[in-house]
Amino acid sequence: MPTLKDKTLFITGASRGIGRAIAIRAARDGANIAVTAKSDKPHPQLPGTIHTTAREVEAAGGNALPIRLDVRDEHAVQDAIDQTAKQFGGIDALINNASAITLLGTRELKMARFDLMFSVNVRATYACSQAALPHLLKSANPHILNLSPPLNMDSVWFRDHLAYTMAKYGMSMCVLGMAEEFRQDGVAVNALWPRTVIATAALNMLGGRVSEEHCRRPEIMADAAHAVLCQDSRALTGRFLLDEDVLRRQGVTNLDHYAVKPGAPLMKDLFLD
Repeated sequence: MPTLKDKTLFITGASRGIGRAIAIRAARDGANIAVTAKSDKPHPQLPGTIHTTAREVEAAGGNALPIRLDVRDEHAVQDAIDQTAKQFGGIDALINNASAITLLGTRELKMARFDLMFSVNVRATYACSQAALPHLLKSANPHILNLSPPLNMDSVWFRDHLAYTMAKYGMSMCVLGMAEEFRQDGVAVNALWPRTVIATAALNMLGGRVSEEHCRRPEIMADAAHAVLCQDSRALTGRFLLDEDVLRRQGVTNLDHYAVKPGAPLMKDLFLD
């Protein structure tokens, strides 16, 4: 079976949650991981830093390069990409995981939060992809994986949190466009989204709407991302993938162990009918 041994992954938002889980899963193969996020010092409310994740990556068998990165700064993004390529001899995969969420309507949302979501979700995805492409084009199996939803144009997903929907769909539109733009170059560009809500720090932004016991752990997304990144980049691109579907195609039929509380009903994630 293909693995990520000796492959180099650049992961945004890797200090905690899904980004951290993807890093550790790839590390078990012996991958090189650029662990990037703004969190380089402990946060009073949030777990993890780039340094704690880097230590976990190395303990799992990988090589880690922790980089403090504000993905809103395109110059810092370029420096981080170049530093990663220099350290590990190239880049094989970019995981655009960093994201900002605020589920408010048009009258309630402050423009500062609007700008944050568009800067972190859309602009940073574009900037990281643009900066990584010269290195990805030299890889034998290059992948860009955006953690963003399928493009579902039902107005129900726009009505209550228009700005967040536009920002996440912007990431998905990058998949739609870049997959075709770089298809002939063999660079896979795909989206991955969870079927159910994942227990991460983002739950704190949902105002108590979701209880953690009705969620799955980030490891389901990590295993699904691993499966995607191990695919032939020329055979799998331009797809909007769900974690459950990816794993079932890998022969995983029992997903109970991913639940925070096995047996509890699971809450379906946003943007899915």
